[in-house]
Amino acid sequence: MSIPLEDLFNDVIDKAQRGLGLTNDVLADRVGVTAAAVEATKEGATDASVLMKLAAALGLHGPSLAEMSDHAWEPEPVALEGLVQFNTTFHDMTVNAYLVWDPATKEAAAFDTGATAQPMVEKIQELGLTLKYLFLTHTHPDHVADIPTLQAPEVLVSELEPHAGAKSFVPGTEWSVGSLKIGSRVTTGHSKGGTTYVITGLQKPVAIVGDALFASSMGGGAVSFTEALATNRAQIFTLPDETIVCPGHGPMTTIGEEKRHNPFYPEFK
Repeated sequence: MSIPLEDLFNDVIDKAQRGLGLTNDVLADRVGVTAAAVEATKEGATDASVLMKLAAALGLHGPSLAEMSDHAWEPEPVALEGLVQFNTTFHDMTVNAYLVWDPATKEAAAFDTGATAQPMVEKIQELGLTLKYLFLTHTHPDHVADIPTLQAPEVLVSELEPHAGAKSFVPGTEWSVGSLKIGSRVTTGHSKGGTTYVITGLQKPVAIVGDALFASSMGGGAVSFTEALATNRAQIFTLPDETIVCPGHGPMTTIGEEKRHNPFYPEFK
């Protein structure tokens, strides 16, 4: 069963509006509609004219936003030897964690824990893998909820966002897992130390992005919306189009798909 998109079109509008600090009244004045029309759109109304006006005012790509409102796109399914996604329920939402391994040596690394790491432990046992590291993309509760269950020899997190029981590293540090190379990139804005891990050595490159980027959306800019947009552009969208994007919520996608379909990045359309 495929994981649905984390955000709907109105979630994208809401995140952009909050990120820019615009009230309904100010946004309505800018685009020449009523505040009631803005609120209705955020509640799910799909008036195409209002949608396009809001997109222009919020720096979003209108056609991609309309595509979302029409439920006209979802990412292609991802199947890659050496990569598994785990989707677990955390309160009223679901959250992702990932396992990456070298098929030849069976050395593995985990990325975040989700609500429970038990499915990951079972997969490690099933495949006969040797877990070397647990990497944290950030320390929000849904991503670090079950660290002890994994019993990872080393738990690693950016020094920009320390966490009890984890060893801090300087962003830019690299590691090896069998023949795989894992690099770390700063993708802050959603959290103060958000980290994207880029893995090479599988059939395609993989980017574990945490809550920096979602399929056709992005994490809320809780720390800085501007910084979140900028670090995504500099550190994620510069990766090859074939790169598999592994987000903290929602389905996996690719850099190429996000360039074509993500409303937050109109410059790639």
